[in-house]
Amino acid sequence: MVAVALRNLRHRPGGFVATFLSAFLGATLLMAFASLLDTARAADPASSESLTTTAGVGGGWCLIIVAFAVTSTLSLAVRQRADQFALLHRVGATRPQLRRMIVGEAAAVALLAATAAIPAGLILGRVLLQLLRNTGQATDSIPYAFGPIALSVGFGVTLLGSLVAGVATARRTAAPARGGARRPRSRARRLFALLFLAIGANCAILTATLMDGKGIDAMQTAGQAGIWAAIGLALLAPELLRLVTAALAAPLRAAGVPGELAVLTLRSRTRELASAVMPVLIFTGVATGTVYMQAIENRASAGRIEPDYAQDVKTLNYVVVGMITLFVAIMLVNTLIAATARRRVEFAQQRLAGATRPQLIAMVALEALVVTITGALGGTLAAMFTVLPFGSARADQVWPDATPTAYAVILVIAAALTGAAMLGATRRTVRGPATASIRTA
Repeated sequence: MVAVALRNLRHRPGGFVATFLSAFLGATLLMAFASLLDTARAADPASSESLTTTAGVGGGWCLIIVAFAVTSTLSLAVRQRADQFALLHRVGATRPQLRRMIVGEAAAVALLAATAAIPAGLILGRVLLQLLRNTGQATDSIPYAFGPIALSVGFGVTLLGSLVAGVATARRTAAPARGGARRPRSRARRLFALLFLAIGANCAILTATLMDGKGIDAMQTAGQAGIWAAIGLALLAPELLRLVTAALAAPLRAAGVPGELAVLTLRSRTRELASAVMPVLIFTGVATGTVYMQAIENRASAGRIEPDYAQDVKTLNYVVVGMITLFVAIMLVNTLIAATARRRVEFAQQRLAGATRPQLIAMVALEALVVTITGALGGTLAAMFTVLPFGSARADQVWPDATPTAYAVILVIAAALTGAAMLGATRRTVRGPATASIRTA
């Protein structure tokens, strides 16, 4: 089955693009931050501390997001090939063989992505070092090093994360069909969601209590609170999508046939569309939490003498939020395009039943609106795990005195990315006669 996995990669490269991009971008980020640890080995004590702090905090945040992104993208890619796995099973492939094939594909993609990420990680690592030099956090005489730590972290984490994701996905995909199989999986997903939310709540409580009066140091726990909460809420995306769909069902139906189709799709394909909610939620949560946390810090530190490492943290926040936001935005687009393209047969059946192309495009536009609203609401809630306790600890006010402009920009970006990805993929999918889509499925 390993040979079959390699032939799948060679003959069906398009099916692995989203997984490859997620692993490639994740390995690039991890290698870039880890290279600062290689560089710190030959640096003076002060510069070494700044480099180590940046690598530890930035790399740690990226690690959480990357692991989640690779897992969700790989799961979606495997679910798209359910028919292929069913056919292989019918012609004699055993479930252990299917599992080995899926894990083999995940490992091969991870190795290819990590190898391709070496030049990009090297360049990005140089950019990070130059940013630290420009802000006086590292001396100009420090030579940049891209060595064993960067390579081991990039390859090790990417490969391990892909293998874990592959094993988990393979177990779900190749498991025998049982009526109650979905319920245990849903229960496990909810338990992990509650665990991550509890970790986020713990970090938020520590920020508001233990870190109260500790100045900029409160960012350490406040930033983690929002990220853990965003991942926890992302795991609850199906439940959140059902709630938003129920609340918006009447207004959607008022839009006529497209609205009625959208409501039916949102209710019958909640699990599939929830995979589109996850990246929107994480994008909104991480971006909003970090931007407003830094805005609170800027106001609180205005006119005060801050410790030497304050500039380190500020630079780190902007760099990390920029990189993570870009990474999650690309993951968002990849996930939405893959999830929408998978619906070729569904769209063809609806067209054969009488729906027109404009009606289908309008239906997907309404679905994109609901996905965006769900992700934005969940992301906003996740950001509160960062913003509220940090505002209390740093500025002695729970609700920050900050402009809503940045939040509006984040929402516009999320809506634009979601709409462009889903509508663009839909337009390509509904081209040509519907019968051709049925025959080629």
